[in-house]
Amino acid sequence: MVTVGIDLAAEAARTAVAWLDWSSAGARLVRVELGADDGLIVEAVTGASKAGIDCPFGWPDRFVEFVSAHRAGHVRVPEGLAGRVWRRDLALRVTDQVVHAQTGLTPLSVSADRIGHATMRCAALLAELARRGRPVDRRGGGAVVEVYPAACLKRWELPFRGYKRVANLTELGRLVDRLLEAAPWLDLGEYEALCRASDDATDAVVSALAARASALELVTVPEGEQAGPAATEGWIALPTTSLDRLVTEG
Repeated sequence: MVTVGIDLAAEAARTAVAWLDWSSAGARLVRVELGADDGLIVEAVTGASKAGIDCPFGWPDRFVEFVSAHRAGHVRVPEGLAGRVWRRDLALRVTDQVVHAQTGLTPLSVSADRIGHATMRCAALLAELARRGRPVDRRGGGAVVEVYPAACLKRWELPFRGYKRVANLTELGRLVDRLLEAAPWLDLGEYEALCRASDDATDAVVSALAARASALELVTVPEGEQAGPAATEGWIALPTTSLDRLVTEG
């Protein structure tokens, strides 16, 4: 099995892709690309068993309804709600609220934060994958699954904050150290130095690990009333297992 992790930004300059090749002995990082354009991303997903993308797969349903209502001049605030409480469901998807309830982390708002630019790019990529015959299920059941590296790291009891950007390279190095200690079967090979120098590369590796968890059905899935919104808004798959089971279950 080959899993791919994609740390998706609005532009290629901050986008990283990582490929993990899995065997009964562990996983080997066989390729990392920084500055990944759309063509490379589509190629990577097409050649993978499963790909994890660190980017929202859609917008909150209620936000979409709100924008449509506003365009028509028919916005109404639900009776008994106002301010932050009313705006919460416009700013956060169902999966964002579930992630917060389960991990204490709040994903960036796709409708009220700059990550919306990356989601525009993601929407085009998902459409292109579907045109090429790759099954796209925003709930994570197809070729791609939405992942959230910070939440994965927290669930695996690894450092999940303070390692971003050049100013925090020491913390990034500590994260890589801890990851290799927790997963001695993970071979970063010639790309270890790059992972220590680029948080984009490291997030791509974590996304590829999360893709493996999804492929093994060791992640959270939408339940009950969550399934409907997840199909349009997207669903963040949180690992439900330790890192070691990513090898032993394979």
